[in-house]
Amino acid sequence: MKYDLMIDKSVGIVETQYYTFAEPSHEMILTSGKTLGPITLAFETYGKLNHEKTNAILILHALSGSAHAAGYHTEYDAYPGWWDHYIGPSKAFDTNKYFVICSNVIGGCNGSTGPSSINPKTGKEYALDFPIITIQDMVNAQKHLIDYLGIEKLLAVAGGSMGGMQALQWSISYPQRVQSVIAIATAASLSAQGIAFHEVGRQAIMRDPNWNGGNYYGKTPPSNGLSLARMIGHITYLSEKLMHEKFGRRLQQDFFKFQLDMEFEVESYLHHKGNDFVQRFDANSYLYITKAIDYFDLKNDFGGDLANAFVHVHSDYLIISFSSDWLYPTSQSREIVRALRMNSKNVVFTEIQTDKGHDAFLLPNEQLENNIANFLKREFEKVHKK
Repeated sequence: MKYDLMIDKSVGIVETQYYTFAEPSHEMILTSGKTLGPITLAFETYGKLNHEKTNAILILHALSGSAHAAGYHTEYDAYPGWWDHYIGPSKAFDTNKYFVICSNVIGGCNGSTGPSSINPKTGKEYALDFPIITIQDMVNAQKHLIDYLGIEKLLAVAGGSMGGMQALQWSISYPQRVQSVIAIATAASLSAQGIAFHEVGRQAIMRDPNWNGGNYYGKTPPSNGLSLARMIGHITYLSEKLMHEKFGRRLQQDFFKFQLDMEFEVESYLHHKGNDFVQRFDANSYLYITKAIDYFDLKNDFGGDLANAFVHVHSDYLIISFSSDWLYPTSQSREIVRALRMNSKNVVFTEIQTDKGHDAFLLPNEQLENNIANFLKREFEKVHKK
């Protein structure tokens, strides 16, 4: 079956590209002080870069995302990229107007260098020999890609959740390279509760007998542990109201079996999500990326005062939160907005009313689309009036 109709409404067939840098003797220095190289970044682009190179937007993905943000890899794909609702012709990130880039983060498992990549020093997968990475390291690696593409200044950096963290870090690390920031459902640091959920997920993986200290490549992977980690994480992405409306206490059958099997629809749903996740994600990458999110703390990085983090930024900001998001609640977005306004920065803030929870940024939402589209239109006009 072909998906011609859906492809026609998207950027169409796209191809993942790869850029390698930080070759030996020029390895990238990480936040930890260790080095990493060579580094390969998987990335995709949509739309065309204009002659002035002023229409480039960098899309930054969340924990389990990839470079495949929009379009289809083949005409037979059942599903498009993870943000296809918002990237494409006449969509929020209008590819008739903008040149959109999305890369897989370092530490990932979808084409970029991570724990499952081959360590050139050993000829085997890095596994736990892969160095700990941070959000700042992810951004520093992306900067090499943007340099390679010949883009002096990005019109915008945009992302939700961990992607929003990267967007904020971009404007802080490279203030002259970012015209605007779109940070959605994110925070300047993860809450203690969020760290706790991450740790439970990591322990689920590391206590799987097949994890084998991270050395499971070529062997049976820790699928049970990774599936459980995803089930735990997925609960945090949904709101209680959404789960009630979607599942309630409905049974898969019309009666109790009085056994320890799955009986409720919500149980089956979580198992499906967990089982699906292990088909596309590496357990060690899950450990490394969740740890990078945990380490992210702009307030701590700037002497305990979040306002200090934004003293030298030059970007305009669009900050968006969702009313039912309890993982990255609106209060954390407001904290970012206050810190920006204390520095007299140009910031637009919107809280969108929805029952969809944290995952709302991945789902179709007309208000979100309009906010992004209008903000980008103003930023593009600013650039071309200079």
